Amino acid sequence: MSVTPLPPFNAFWKQHPEAIAAFLCALFVLLGWLTLQWNWLGVALLLLPIAYVIGGYESAREGLTTLIQERELDVDLLMIVAALGAAGLGLWRREYYLIVDGALLILIFAISGALESYAMQRTERSIRGLMRLTADTARVLHDGEEREVAIAQLQLGDQILVKPGELVPTDGLILEGHSTLNQAAITGESLPVEKAIGDEVFAGTLNGQGALKLKLHKAPESSLIQRVIRLVEQAQTESPPSQQFIERFERGYARAIVIVGLLLTTLPPFLWGWDWETTIYRALIFLVVASPCALMAAIMPTLLSGIANAARQGILFKTGADLEAIGRVNAIAFDKTGTLTTGKLQVTQVQAAAPELEPDLLQVAAALESQSEHPIGQAIAQFVYAAHPLRLSAFGVQAHPGQGIIGEIDQRQAIAGNAAFVWQKVSPWPETLVHTAKELEQTGNTVVWVAYDSKPLGLIAVADTVRPEAKHAIAQLKRMGVKEIIMLTGDNERTAHSIGDAIGVDRIYADLLPEDKLNLIRDLQKRYQTVAMVGDGINDAPALAQASIGIAMGAVGSDVALETADIVLMGDRLEKLAVAVRLGRRSQRIVKQNITFALGFIVLLLVANFVSQITLPLGVIGHEGSTVLVTLSGLRMLRN
Repeated sequence: MSVTPLPPFNAFWKQHPEAIAAFLCALFVLLGWLTLQWNWLGVALLLLPIAYVIGGYESAREGLTTLIQERELDVDLLMIVAALGAAGLGLWRREYYLIVDGALLILIFAISGALESYAMQRTERSIRGLMRLTADTARVLHDGEEREVAIAQLQLGDQILVKPGELVPTDGLILEGHSTLNQAAITGESLPVEKAIGDEVFAGTLNGQGALKLKLHKAPESSLIQRVIRLVEQAQTESPPSQQFIERFERGYARAIVIVGLLLTTLPPFLWGWDWETTIYRALIFLVVASPCALMAAIMPTLLSGIANAARQGILFKTGADLEAIGRVNAIAFDKTGTLTTGKLQVTQVQAAAPELEPDLLQVAAALESQSEHPIGQAIAQFVYAAHPLRLSAFGVQAHPGQGIIGEIDQRQAIAGNAAFVWQKVSPWPETLVHTAKELEQTGNTVVWVAYDSKPLGLIAVADTVRPEAKHAIAQLKRMGVKEIIMLTGDNERTAHSIGDAIGVDRIYADLLPEDKLNLIRDLQKRYQTVAMVGDGINDAPALAQASIGIAMGAVGSDVALETADIVLMGDRLEKLAVAVRLGRRSQRIVKQNITFALGFIVLLLVANFVSQITLPLGVIGHEGSTVLVTLSGLRMLRN
C-alpha cells in the first residue's frame, strides 16, 4: 500500500506563516506559564522570550519599517511596546505573571493577525479559481495535424480544436461545429449556452458534447478571462477613499495615543497619588485598548468580500471604491444599442404584396442581401437561411450606401432598399403595404422594400430587439430607490421612444454624439451627484469615464468600454445591475456597523481601564476580540 507523503513543512510555512507563528507562540506561552507555576523560574524566563520573538517578530518588523521609512507610528509597534513594557515591569517588580501578560498580548495579536490573513485569503480565492480556469496549452490544427502548443505561443489566425468536456483554452470564433458551453464561471449564467458557427467563445468556459474548431481572433493575453484576472488582482491592491481616510486617521491617532500614554505614565502619581507600578501598568493597558486595530479592519475585509461575491455572480468590480460608489448611486443612464437592446438586428415581420408571393419575396431578398456586408442585409440573409435553402443567385450586385442594393436574378432586375430608393424604380405599391410600413416604422423598425422584374414583392421589417430582461431590470432599480433612469442614444427620436417607452425609462435623449452623452452625464451629476452610466461601445467610452460609476456590458462590450468602465457585467445581463447596487448598499451598511462597533468598543475598554481596573490580558482579549469580530463581520459579504 502506498502512502501519500505529507507536504514539506517549509511549503506549509510559506502558505500559512501567520498561523504557524501563532501556534508556536501559543506553545511557548503555555510552557512558560506551566514552568512558572512549577517554580522553574529559569526555564520560564527562557521560554517566554522565545514566545515574544516568534509571535511578535512580524509585527515588530512591520512597525519598525513604518517608523524608519515613513517616520510614522502604527498599531503593530504600539502592541510590541506595550508587551515589552509589561515584561520590563514584571522583571522590575519580580511579578513574573506580568511577563506572561505581555506574552499573552503578543499571542492574541498573532492569532488576530492569522485570522485576518485567513479572511483575506478567503476573498482571494476568486483569483485562484479564475486561474484554474486558464489552460496551459491548446490543441492547434496545422496542415491536418494536431499538436499541443503553449498558450503564450499561439498566433492570431491559429485554428484550435476543443474536444467535448474540455475547457476552452482561449477566446476564439467558431469555424466548425456546434455545442453548448457552460459559461457560469465567466458570465454567471446558470444555464449552458448554445454556440454555433460564427459565435465567440471565451477562455475558461466548459465545452459540452460537441467538438469545436476555433479561430484565434485576439491575442491570448487579451482574452476575457485574463482581463478579469488582472482587474480582480488590481481591485485587491487598491484602497478605496474610505480606507485611505482610515489609514491617514490611524497615523495621527497613533501619535495621539503615544502622547497620551506618556502623560498617563508621568502625571497620575502627582495628580491622584498612584504608585509608579500601577501608573505604568494602566498606561500599558491604555496603549493596548486604545489602538485602532478593529477600526482598521472595518472596511477592507468587507469590500474585498463583496468584490469576491460579485465576481462569483458575473459582476466585476475593479476597485473597492467602485463597490462603495454603486451603493450611493442616485441616477443611472443607459446607452440603447447593445445595452438595453441586444445589438443584433433581427427580422421582426415579413409582409408580401400577396400571400402567394412570400416565398419569392424571401428568396429574392436573400439572394441580394447575401452579397451585402450591411448589418441589415446580413440579418435578412440569416433569417432566410434558417428556414429555407437558398434557391436563387444574384449577379452584378451593386450596393448603394444608405439606400439599398440592386442585382440581376435570371437576367431580370431585383432591388431591395428603403422606400425612396425602391419606389422610384418600381411603383405603385399596395396601400395595405404602405400602411403596414408606417406602423412598423413608428415602433422602431427599419423597413426594407423588395421588388423583382418591376413588380412589388413586399417588405421585410428589421429591428434591434429589446433585451428580454430590460424592463424588469429597470423596474427593479426603481423599486430600490434609484431616482431617475435615463436612456441615451444616437438613434432617431421615433426609434428611441418606441424602445424607451416600452421598458419604462424616465427620460429619453436621442440623436446624440459621444460628446453629447458626455455633457448630459455632467448635467446629471450636478443634480444627482452620484450617476452611473451603462454602455458597451467605443462611443460610450467618454461618458463611461465621466460618470461617477461606469458600467460596461462585458461579453459584447468593446475593449475601450471595458477598460474605461469601473464595473463590468460579464454576462451582459442587466438584472445583475440591481445585484451590484444591492451589494454596494449592503457593504456600506456593514462598514458603518463595523466602524460604530469598533469605536464603541475602544471607548468601552478605555473607560473600563480607569474605572473597573481591568487586567492586561482582559484588555488584550477585548481589543483583539473586537478586531476579530469586525473582520468576521466583513466576511458576511461573501454570502449572497
